[in-house]
Amino acid sequence: MQNSAPIKLSDLTKGITTALRQAFGQGRFWVIADVSNHSFKAEKGYHNFELVEKDTASSDVIARVAAKAWGNGTRSITAFEEKTGQKFKSNIHVLVLVTVEYHPVFGISANLLDIDTNFTLGVLEQQRHATLQRLVTENEFIREINGQYSTTNKQLPLGRVIQNVALLTSSISAGAEDFRHTLMHNTFGFGFRIDDYFVPVQGDKNAAVFLEKLIDIYKSGIPYDAVVITRGGGAQSDFLIFDNYRIARAAAKFPIPIITGLGHQKNQSLTDMMVHSQTKTPTKAAELIIAHNREFQQEVNAFQKDIIIGAQLVLASHKNTIATAKQQVLHGARDITLSQNAALSSLSGALARHTQALLNSRSRKLARLTANLSAELRLNLQKNSNALALTKDKIHRSPKALIKNRQAKLDAFKATVKLMSPENILKKGYAMVKVSGEVVSSAAGIEKGMPIEVIFAKATLHTTVHEKITHDGTGTNL
Repeated sequence: MQNSAPIKLSDLTKGITTALRQAFGQGRFWVIADVSNHSFKAEKGYHNFELVEKDTASSDVIARVAAKAWGNGTRSITAFEEKTGQKFKSNIHVLVLVTVEYHPVFGISANLLDIDTNFTLGVLEQQRHATLQRLVTENEFIREINGQYSTTNKQLPLGRVIQNVALLTSSISAGAEDFRHTLMHNTFGFGFRIDDYFVPVQGDKNAAVFLEKLIDIYKSGIPYDAVVITRGGGAQSDFLIFDNYRIARAAAKFPIPIITGLGHQKNQSLTDMMVHSQTKTPTKAAELIIAHNREFQQEVNAFQKDIIIGAQLVLASHKNTIATAKQQVLHGARDITLSQNAALSSLSGALARHTQALLNSRSRKLARLTANLSAELRLNLQKNSNALALTKDKIHRSPKALIKNRQAKLDAFKATVKLMSPENILKKGYAMVKVSGEVVSSAAGIEKGMPIEVIFAKATLHTTVHEKITHDGTGTNL
């Protein structure tokens, strides 16, 4: 082979430039490659990196081209990061639109013009799906049931009232402030204790720190009712930490109910799918807790209402019992009085008739004797007649006295009955004691801690026996 005449290096590079222009011209090419050795100069908006292709079997690099992006290329990368949530960095698989350039000093390079977000989203979704499958396959406490995921954390019961809350969030998160403000200024006056556990919640690289904070909550010894994780704002890429396998796994088995409010209206992270309750925003997380406590308050109010109604019914029942007893006493006293009056009237009539008959008989005998007696005897008879008149007068007065005496006794009996009525006894400062709805007259069956019912003239007390002191009863003598 005949050697050509020597040429200058610059002539060679010119030839390469001409050849590349003829081969590629102003052509644009969609290239699938991995990003490597990426750096970014923010002040200039300039990306430097390499596009590499690796052998699928050995992972050895089989092609490498230097690449750069600025201007429209940088704006395309920014849009890509916002839409995918994926930072443009080394070790990501991308589909990029490039032109080929050659520089006599720096050599061949690719100039990035655009990047296909849908391609990367597909890759990310594949990675996310693989992580989800790994969570189910490698952990017995995570199960898929009809497209939903059952975890240890999901099965934990929320306390009847949530008061002690561990807040896992960024120290600069506006969402955390929204959560705190909504919770502490609720319209029902519920009180809460909120302990902050600050942690960076942006970027997959902070997963280890995030896990350490979860462990700190567990080891704190504080009986938290719930752990709330908030993000609230930030770039889409900040959301990727919650698709991390280790964080999702830890959340799934955490022994305290976890509530998320990650501030994303569209996507559901793997962590969201593993925890007890997922909400879209920190404010919604606070509203969920308030609604939970409100439900308990309404149950208590309903129970209180039932107790009041029951007490009113019992009180009304006892009032009816007392009123019935009062009527029975009054009716009994009236029946006794009427019976005694009838007996007295019958006795008085019989006595008067008997007395009159006796007097008539004696008078007739006296008249017959008078006709046959001498004057002296008549004188004696006159004396006896006078005595008899006195006796007659006494006899006439005797039934009236007897009736008056019986009437006095009857009045005394009526007064006694009236004084012994429950109404009068209660008015005098005494009280009626009931145990289990039964009136008791002795403390023999009453013990400390038993509920009793004390009925006064115009009120009923429901109380509990705190102390029982026995005595001989002399202290109540009048």
